[in-house]
Amino acid sequence: MLETGPGGVVLRSLVILSQDVHAVFGGVVPELASRAHVQTIAPVVDRALEEAGLRIDELDGVAATMGPGLVGALHVGLMYGKTLAWSLGRPFIGVHHLEGHIFAPTLEDPALAPPFTALLVSGGHTMLLDVPAWGDYRLLGQTIDDAAGEAFDKVAKLLHLGYPGGPHIERLASEGRPERFIFPRPMLRELAREGPTQYAFSFSGLKTAVLRAVQQSPDLDGDRSDLARGFQDAAIEVLVEKTAHAAIAHERGTVVLGGGVACNRTLAERLRIRLAGRARVSVASPRLNTDNAAMIAAAGAWRLAQGERSAWDLEPKDALPLPGLTVRTPVEARA
Repeated sequence: MLETGPGGVVLRSLVILSQDVHAVFGGVVPELASRAHVQTIAPVVDRALEEAGLRIDELDGVAATMGPGLVGALHVGLMYGKTLAWSLGRPFIGVHHLEGHIFAPTLEDPALAPPFTALLVSGGHTMLLDVPAWGDYRLLGQTIDDAAGEAFDKVAKLLHLGYPGGPHIERLASEGRPERFIFPRPMLRELAREGPTQYAFSFSGLKTAVLRAVQQSPDLDGDRSDLARGFQDAAIEVLVEKTAHAAIAHERGTVVLGGGVACNRTLAERLRIRLAGRARVSVASPRLNTDNAAMIAAAGAWRLAQGERSAWDLEPKDALPLPGLTVRTPVEARA
């Protein structure tokens, strides 16, 4: 539950559903996710209202994720949100999942405002954006294969760690030696070449390099922390260098870091060090970087304030372009 006012957005309550059921299977199981949404959405809303000290008829508007994501789970949230808004006679807005991640830091950083560079890194997306204004998102580059978060999860599985893989990799990497395993930095050399791949990412080759190192290891238990360190160093260096280059090239004084991988403290710290004296880094706390209702409400509140409304026949989409997204060319970048 969010409250908007002259001082900005205030988080009144945030209830997050446990994801333990997916850890048992080493990943998200769509059917289980949908069932969990059906079983818990009403109690979660009731608890959120209770924590916020609000009655349901005091709501001014309702926002829900319309995509991208697992259609079954999206369908539950979207239908519940539309029904709730219609029954209360309140406006409803469907929100793009990634736009929620862009707005997440505003819940703890009220001074945050465009223009800025944004790096969105999650299990499903790796995207570098130039954001001259809210709702105006200019794509600089994205992954051409696997997302950064997926790479963390797959490497964690190779190392026989739990799900989600990010926290396990970061913990092990803190104990590892950086010189033991030097993995490739995919597409980092592309930064020197203006063009469509300058800010592109790729993590499939890095995953393959780790796989080969695991297969060749005579003592995986002894090598596990060093392998985690080598992988994390490679992945983070690419993310940091491409983001820093984009921020400096576009003369942005702020960088927003969002998505589940933004929970990685090493990533945020190395980005801050790289941009020291040039740009500040705004990143939300872990509970607001993993998928949550508050970030969707923040983006939804902004769009509702612009007078936008979604139709009652809005349907969820597993693939959905970010609203206001355009591709920024090298010529535009130099202008």
